[in-house]
Amino acid sequence: MHERCPVCGLKFEREAGYFLGAMYVSYGLALITIVIIGLVLWLCTSWSLMKITLWAVLLFLPLAPTITLFSRVLWIYLDQAIDPEQSR
Repeated sequence: MHERCPVCGLKFEREAGYFLGAMYVSYGLALITIVIIGLVLWLCTSWSLMKITLWAVLLFLPLAPTITLFSRVLWIYLDQAIDPEQSR
């Protein structure tokens, strides 16, 4: 990961453990995604709840890296909205 944005110069990691909050965002997005996949499977199939849950998690796994990166972007936007970095 770059230290600063090549376009605007925003420092990505302001302190050690900066993206710890992004883990909570990632967890929430993952949970919502798995529930949506599970609901779609529940509406389209007559499988048991255990099978739907297993398949929802398995179908989610390829999306995990994308959601992780998206949560970091959301965390930076949230942080910049609340406490913008003054020096660039």
